[in-house]
Amino acid sequence: MFREKVFSRLDYFLAFGLGSGLSPKAPGTVGSLVGLLLFLPVLCLPIYVQLAVVVGGFVFGCWLCDRVAEDMSVKDPGGIVWDEFVGMWIVMLWLPSLYWLIPAFLLFRLFDIWKPWPVSVADRSMTGGLGIMVDDVIAGVYALGILQAIPWILRQDLPPL
Repeated sequence: MFREKVFSRLDYFLAFGLGSGLSPKAPGTVGSLVGLLLFLPVLCLPIYVQLAVVVGGFVFGCWLCDRVAEDMSVKDPGGIVWDEFVGMWIVMLWLPSLYWLIPAFLLFRLFDIWKPWPVSVADRSMTGGLGIMVDDVIAGVYALGILQAIPWILRQDLPPL
């Protein structure tokens, strides 16, 4: 039923991650991977542009996810993966090199699936587009923090790009 809307309405197409949210298995993981690929060219731009893309994606995503979820009459549809896009983009900020893309992806998926506090609280208690977005944003911040801490903990130089 929603498949037709994904390919006929721009809001559904974007919310469903360019169609990646229609994956029959692990739509969040597939959406995160597509989000990673979409953000790769942005990594070549200055950090303030990267941050603007993330903030813009978050604000737009709150509106977009709210609109589509309300139209579907579902609190947080599994096929909506715009939130995974933005969560993944957060993790990719300040990556020391592209070698860290796989750990970034894996850490984000870990926190998004595991939902430690306060990710779980946000997931349960918040509604609408903001509720759909915030748990992935927090998961992205957790993963970003760990990625930034690893080199410091290991106290070693990172391989060049």
